[in-house]
Amino acid sequence: MSTAPTELITIRDLIRWGASRFNAAELCFGHGTDNAFDEAAWLVAHTLHLAPHDIADWHGCRVTSDERIAVCSLLDRRIDERIPSAYLTGRTWFAGLEMLVDRNVLIPRSPLAELIHQGFAPWIDPERIGRVLDLGCGSGCIGIAIAAQLPDADVDLADISPAALNVAKRNRALHGASHDLEDRVRIIESDLFAGLTEAGTGTDGYDVIVSNPPYVGAAELEALPAEYRHEPTLALAAGETGLDLVLRILRDAPDYLNDDGILIVEVGSSAETLHRLLPAVPFTWLELARGGDGIFLLDRAQLVELHPLFSEAVATL
Repeated sequence: MSTAPTELITIRDLIRWGASRFNAAELCFGHGTDNAFDEAAWLVAHTLHLAPHDIADWHGCRVTSDERIAVCSLLDRRIDERIPSAYLTGRTWFAGLEMLVDRNVLIPRSPLAELIHQGFAPWIDPERIGRVLDLGCGSGCIGIAIAAQLPDADVDLADISPAALNVAKRNRALHGASHDLEDRVRIIESDLFAGLTEAGTGTDGYDVIVSNPPYVGAAELEALPAEYRHEPTLALAAGETGLDLVLRILRDAPDYLNDDGILIVEVGSSAETLHRLLPAVPFTWLELARGGDGIFLLDRAQLVELHPLFSEAVATL
């Protein structure tokens, strides 16, 4: 149990004390915040049942003894167990939407949120997007955010993990009424594309396939900070180079896209490896105003033209 120093009187005291302890413990951030102060504020707000974005309005308020003990106990867990705050609270935010999470899914943090807010413009006209596939959906955050942004689009969420899909179902229910998701968002158990036909996706292709698949190579996986080791290995590991699933997506995607459809894939730190492996591929690497890199785009015509190259690369796995 935390010592919960009695000198901590106000919410501001708790946040400052927590941030100092986080910095002293050299925690790793990157699961919703990028600094110790915001991380501490998130956990303090959660414990006190306050909205994180409103916590500053209450900085000068005093806390009770029980509240101080509860806050300090949660801050201790963040330090002692190196558990990301989103797992401690069971929720986070993506593209402006609250998302439920547990250790069966990655914590949402993809820079794809910016592209979703733009409705994928200028790469495709948002008004002509009728069907979208979120491949390897995990918590469903990307696909659900797309459905919220594009109210006329149908979205399929596909993942190999039944446990992850259960989280996606909870998030669909969380936002179902406000964004009319129940009839527009389907959840499909599938190993990449393999289960889509069996699920009855129809003969029409997708206008957009978006994916944030596992892309962490073996060496990088071994070197990850402790916080990342709480996330499911299934959602991170992708073979020796980190490209096992990405290459399969490149090979198979044209079979599921409309003629004018586009494929958008986040490969993060494996972008350089992908470029070295496939130097002849004219990837369009998306530049985002809010930061983040390692996201490429190819259209169906390019995928069809380069299909032999992608098939050859998959054969070497």
